Amino acid sequence: MNSSTSVPRLDGPAKVTGAARYTADHNEPDQLHGVLVGAPVPAGHVLDIGSADALRQPGVRHVLSAADMPTAHADLAAASSPPLASLFLPMQGPEIHYSGQPVAIVLAETLEAAEGAASLVQVRCRTDEFTVPDSAPATTPSPESGYNAIGMVRFRKGDAEAAVAASPVQAGGEYLQPARHANPMEPSAVLAVWNDDRLTVHDAAQHVYAVRSNLAAAFGIDPGKVRVHCRHTGGGFGAKAYVWQHEILAAMAAKVVGRPVKLVLTRSEMYTIVGYQARMRQNVRLGAAEDGRLTGVVHEVDNTTAVTDDYIEFGSAPSGSLYATPAILLDQKVRRGNVNLPTFMRSPIDGPGTWALGSAMDELARALDMDPLDLRLINHADADPSDGRPWSSKKLKEAYAEGARRFGWRKRGRGGTRDGDWLLGWGMADSTQGQFRFPSEARVRLAADATARLEAGYTDIGAGSATIFPQIAASVLGLPPTAVRAASGDSDLPFAGPTFGSGTTIGMGAAVQDAAQKIIKQLADLAGWPAEEVHTQDGHLIHGTRSRSLTDVMRDARVDELIGDGAFSLPGGAPADAGDAERATRTFGAVFVEVGVDPDLGLLRLRRATGVYSVGRVINPRTARSQMIGGVVWGWGMAAMEASLYEPNLGRWLSTDLAGVPLPVNADIPPAIDIAFIDEFDEYAGPLGAKGIGELGATGVAAAVANAVYDAIGKRVRDLPITPEKLIDLTM
Repeated sequence: MNSSTSVPRLDGPAKVTGAARYTADHNEPDQLHGVLVGAPVPAGHVLDIGSADALRQPGVRHVLSAADMPTAHADLAAASSPPLASLFLPMQGPEIHYSGQPVAIVLAETLEAAEGAASLVQVRCRTDEFTVPDSAPATTPSPESGYNAIGMVRFRKGDAEAAVAASPVQAGGEYLQPARHANPMEPSAVLAVWNDDRLTVHDAAQHVYAVRSNLAAAFGIDPGKVRVHCRHTGGGFGAKAYVWQHEILAAMAAKVVGRPVKLVLTRSEMYTIVGYQARMRQNVRLGAAEDGRLTGVVHEVDNTTAVTDDYIEFGSAPSGSLYATPAILLDQKVRRGNVNLPTFMRSPIDGPGTWALGSAMDELARALDMDPLDLRLINHADADPSDGRPWSSKKLKEAYAEGARRFGWRKRGRGGTRDGDWLLGWGMADSTQGQFRFPSEARVRLAADATARLEAGYTDIGAGSATIFPQIAASVLGLPPTAVRAASGDSDLPFAGPTFGSGTTIGMGAAVQDAAQKIIKQLADLAGWPAEEVHTQDGHLIHGTRSRSLTDVMRDARVDELIGDGAFSLPGGAPADAGDAERATRTFGAVFVEVGVDPDLGLLRLRRATGVYSVGRVINPRTARSQMIGGVVWGWGMAAMEASLYEPNLGRWLSTDLAGVPLPVNADIPPAIDIAFIDEFDEYAGPLGAKGIGELGATGVAAAVANAVYDAIGKRVRDLPITPEKLIDLTM
């Protein structure tokens, strides 16, 4: 079979029947249930932890405070952040830096006992003045921040400010985006077990090896003494990408009490213990000649962060990557406040960045009286605008054409066309996502009965990994995907790159392909045929007109099992890169939407959407299409619904549950979401020819929606989400 074939999810039956086990489904004999006690103030010092009432409750065994916890080993302070989410570890001293910061852990025989006792713990603290991150001054990020390595804090090509000021046509403005929390279906959870000096952990994570290395650093032990399990993660979206404090604290608590500790975060704690998308303010200024050609692009961004660490959301990146222009200025700043640290969330960097840039481009098209699609075609970048490198592959023009055809963009109605009470609008924007690559390893075992076992430590977060990696192995071996079983999500298995950064398929898929190809070579040797002249199909090894079943080849050679060890490595042994050094690597696409606006009630509805994408080779069109539909839904939530608000008087998140945060549901999303891919193979991205798609689908959607709103009612919304009160205010 061909590896670019639509294959139903191999993990589907296990998930819908409940057979798939997630972290909180695991238990250990004699385990204690842990519940965190959070700081009641956003800034100050803990003076005393009153635990007497809690300890009197039946089943409660311990109330641990900073005085009970071991001091983190010096290796942790030297760990790379990321993947250590934050260099600040709570419960190492009395300092309080944000509301909800863990200051105590209650351990009990049952979860109910621990929860009840936690409400009785009395935290006496000194309250200090706190800084509201939203209104803090914007400053240059610290050069000590590990997040500096992910992007450019400041980039200049030419004199963009002067070029924009001198341009006959100018557009842009300030675009705001609130903080947002990921809210995966499965909350973060951890189960930590010590056996002498060896630590075993079940963890809801997106990379078990990062958890292993950081836990080892926290205790100053060899990583080989830490084993981390996570076969299934119930959604991550970045909140489980890096290693957060609760993972370390649970292992510390288990070490202190000498019993396994299970800690499952509540939905409320998912707002204060793990990261979220930062609030961002973006200023985009575009200059163009009268024919629409860009003369300069200025994109200045600031995002909120914690007082403990500088997290940087590089939203300016798309402005250095999407359009041909002689002058570019990109600038990143942070606003530090008393809040927990943000993190990358699905479609980081380019998701926020395309919201601002895509809106500004639409404003420029209106100023020029030009079709927004034509403006993009005129400014299409045939090479990377920042440094002139050729693209590893790019078929954005083809995506424009196919998207416009499928959507009917050139035949669309006039903006503000009425359908009953609704005014209709049409908008479009670019989609793009940078690409990360991570080294990976895989082992494939082929048995004499023509079944195979794939072994690698990748984690399935619901995006299709549990299907496409067995599918790749099966394709090379000429077997049905159901003939390949997978052992995954275990740090004792061959090293797998992380399941984030849209880099999973590039690296892990290439390693699987390599391992399976090494088995083909062994089969060819057993059959006495030249390895470069054979191929497989339907369980047979084929050379010219000759064909032998894999079972016969192995049985005749008296071989019970063949093992192939495969790998995908990066130049110089790098732990990650952004693609081939000689070529710029990105995915691209175009998204078109139709919205309806009720100007009397301020209602906004998505009526249909089309997305066409240039992403290299698509391994499994079925799972890929599902990913992109999910991305459009995610982008609609960003555009029209989602916001996590920091309450400036209390110094905490206003709503920390799903009751106060609207999310898209079935009633919000029409069935008319049309997804297509341009036929493409990117030989420079990796041996598979594929690039990442997991985050691309959410980029550009918010801008397309805002542009469609303008088309419908003639007013520009620059402050997400586009909620009813904004539309009513605009249309009155």
